[in-house]
Amino acid sequence: MSHPKGTALQDPFLNALRKERIPVSIYLINGIKLQGEIDSFDAFVVLLRNSVSQMIYKHAISTIVPSRAVRLHYDEAAQDGADDGEAASGNRRDKDTA
Repeated sequence: MSHPKGTALQDPFLNALRKERIPVSIYLINGIKLQGEIDSFDAFVVLLRNSVSQMIYKHAISTIVPSRAVRLHYDEAAQDGADDGEAASGNRRDKDTA
């Protein structure tokens, strides 16, 4: 399955935040700041978990700020069976065993 052109960086970035459970601040286009950990994401939404889970539509997101540096794993994206080094969307934390 081919992914939209813009996801070649977006998916590995979000996947690294999810896998490493890095706390993030998500700023919405209306200025609201949300904080938590990325629980899951797909082509249209990000699930953010703190004391509750929130589904945030990507079109409402302005900026995602990790609390620490993120190492992008482009080679992992290719191992997940994605085309052209793009990560598969619909990634979920509970798929990880580590």
